Amino acid sequence: MKTKRFVYLTLLSAMAITLNILESILIGPIFMNLRIGLANIIALITLFMLGPKDMIIVNIMRVFIGNLLRGLIFGSTFWISLAGVTLSSIILLLCYRLKSSIVFTSILSSIGHSAGQVLMVMFIYQQAGMAITLPYLLIFSIPTGILTGFVAKAALSRVHANLKIR
Repeated sequence: MKTKRFVYLTLLSAMAITLNILESILIGPIFMNLRIGLANIIALITLFMLGPKDMIIVNIMRVFIGNLLRGLIFGSTFWISLAGVTLSSIILLLCYRLKSSIVFTSILSSIGHSAGQVLMVMFIYQQAGMAITLPYLLIFSIPTGILTGFVAKAALSRVHANLKIR
C-alpha cells in the first residue's frame, strides 16, 4: 500500500509541475499577470484523495521543481510563488479540517494564493502601494477558484470510485 500511495503522490506531483509550467509558458497571464491556477486543481485532488501531508508535499514540489526547471530558483519569482502556495496551503488545510466543500475551499485557496503573492511582492520590493492591486486580484480569484474547484470535484468523482488509497 505504501508503494501505491508513493506512486500516486509522484504522479500528482508530476501533473502539478507540468500544469504549472504549461500555464506559465503556453497560456501566460490573462490580464495583469493573472493566471487561472491550473496546478491548484492537483493540490485539491491530492488533499481530498491522499490527505493534508501529501498535498503539502505536492505543493512544495510544484514550487521548487517548477521554478528549477524554468531557471528561476531562488529568484523573486520563486519567493513570490512560495508565499502564494504557503498561504494557499494553510487555507486548504483549515478548510479541509472544517469539512468545507471543495468549491468553497478552492475559492478561499485562490484568494489566499493572491494575497500571499501580493504580500511577498510588497516585502521584496518594499512597495506598500502594491496593496492597491489586491482587490482586483481577489475579485479575479473568485471565478478562477470556482473553475478549479469544479474541475477538481469532477476529477475526484471520476477517480475516487476506482481508487482505494486511504
